[in-house]
Amino acid sequence: MKILLIGGNGEIGKILKPAFAKNHEIISAGRNSGDLQIDLSDINSIKKLFKEIKNIDACICVAGDCFTGDLLSLDEEKLNIGIKNKLLGQVNLVLVGQKYLNDNGSFTLTSGKMADKPIKNNISKAIVNGGINSFVLAASLELERGIRINAISPGKVSDIPVNDLVNAYLKSVESSINGEIIKVNY
Repeated sequence: MKILLIGGNGEIGKILKPAFAKNHEIISAGRNSGDLQIDLSDINSIKKLFKEIKNIDACICVAGDCFTGDLLSLDEEKLNIGIKNKLLGQVNLVLVGQKYLNDNGSFTLTSGKMADKPIKNNISKAIVNGGINSFVLAASLELERGIRINAISPGKVSDIPVNDLVNAYLKSVESSINGEIIKVNY
């Protein structure tokens, strides 16, 4: 498969890239690194990326910034960091990318444990991750041409066995599941 990995040089991307490269062609994209550049907060950047790459079988996104801080310090500007980058960025990947992905392709988005099990000082992450999960559940009912969508919802990445993390993403990309939120290390 030809796989577009967004965030390939980030914490999760550095784990996934070599694992997927064993059996697939990987094209990485990031804000400041990778084979191609993308700014998830800019829909024109997303459109430009998909126009540059042809015949994509799968798109995995492990990128997106989000504010961490207590409720008292949270304001619209800080909340919008996660909404524009992680939530809308991944939603726009699907809205734009569905027109470019090959038939029977797949999207794998990344949410996180805070959607289901929030902790103090992570309200923004809870909102954003919950939104991603809800989008995946709803979009899976409407994507056409056999395109699938799932989300990986990891706990703290440094606490997750590497194989568990890799296997979750492999399951999303290589199996036929659709509309699943795959929880890892809760």
